[in-house]
Amino acid sequence: MDSRTVKRLLKALAVVAIALVALFLILRTPDTDPKAMRAKYAQSPSQFVTLDSGERVHLRDEGPRSGVPIVLLHGSNADLHTWQPWVEQLARIHRVIRFDQRGHGLTGPAPDGDYSRNAFAADVERVADALELDRFVLAGNSMGGGIALEFALAHPDRLAGLVLVDAGGAPQTEKAKGNIGFTLARMPGTAWLIRSITPRSLIEKSLRQSVTNKAVVTDAAVDRYWELLRYPGNRQATATRFATPQTPFTEAQLAGLKVPTLIIWGERDPLIPLSSGRWLAQHIPGARIEVLPGIGHIPMEEAPEASASLLETWLTAQTPSAHPRQ
Repeated sequence: MDSRTVKRLLKALAVVAIALVALFLILRTPDTDPKAMRAKYAQSPSQFVTLDSGERVHLRDEGPRSGVPIVLLHGSNADLHTWQPWVEQLARIHRVIRFDQRGHGLTGPAPDGDYSRNAFAADVERVADALELDRFVLAGNSMGGGIALEFALAHPDRLAGLVLVDAGGAPQTEKAKGNIGFTLARMPGTAWLIRSITPRSLIEKSLRQSVTNKAVVTDAAVDRYWELLRYPGNRQATATRFATPQTPFTEAQLAGLKVPTLIIWGERDPLIPLSSGRWLAQHIPGARIEVLPGIGHIPMEEAPEASASLLETWLTAQTPSAHPRQ
C-alpha cells in the first residue's frame, strides 16, 4: 500500500470518526437537573429520609397511623409514583409507605454501587427501621416483587403479609415478549450507550410494550419515566443492575416460607408471563393467586380499582397485626 492510499484511508477514517462523534452529540440526552426534578416530583407529601447506611431515600408515608402499614416496592426503572392509584384507594384506612429504591427516582444511585437483590432487600429493612415499623405488609411489582420475596425469606417475622404483583424471581419456562428498553439493557456492550443516549421515544415504546391498557401511557407518565431515568447516576445504576446476575428462587427456598401471600397477576403480562405467577402460587405454601383478565405488567396502573380491591379483600380476611415499635 503506497503512501497516497494510506493518506486517503486515514482521511476516510477521520471523516467517519467525526461523523460518529457528531451523531453521538446530536443523539445524546443529558442528565436531568436534580433541583428541577425534586421540585417536580417531590412535592408534599414527599420526604427524604437518611437511612443508617447513609443512603438518602425519597419516600411518601400516607394514611392513618392506626391502620395496617403497607410498604410498596416499584419495579425496574419505575418509581414511587407508579403506586399512586393504589394509594388513593388504600390510604383511606391503611398507612401506605412507598419509596424510590436505590438507582431509581429521586433516591438516585447507591453509594456502595451494589444492585443485587440482597442490597435492595436490606434497604427495605432500613426503611422499616427508620420509620419504626415492627410488622407490615410488603407488596412489590416486577423487580420489586422479587425484592419483596427476598425480604420475606430473610425476615418472615417482620411481615404480616406478602403481596406479589407480576413479580420477578420465578424461573421462566415460557419465553416473554419483553420490551425494547429492557432488551437493550441486557445486551452485552450497551452499558456505555444507555448511559448517554436514551431518547424519549424509546421510553414510550418500552412502556407501551409492557402494558395492555394503553391509556396509562400518557405524556406525563412517559415524561416521568424518561426524566427520572436520567436523574444523575440512575442510568449507570441501570446498566450495573442489568449486568448483575439474578438467580431465580428455588422450590426448596419457597417451601419453608410461612408468610400469608397474595399473588396478583395480569393475564396478558408480556414481560413476566402468567406461568411464572402460577409457579409461585404452586410453591409458596398457602398462597392465593388472582388473575386480572386482559391486563399487562402493571396492574396497579392498568386496573387500579380492581387490583387494589383484591388486596383489600385479602387483607380483611387475613386481619394481620402490624404496628409501630413501642
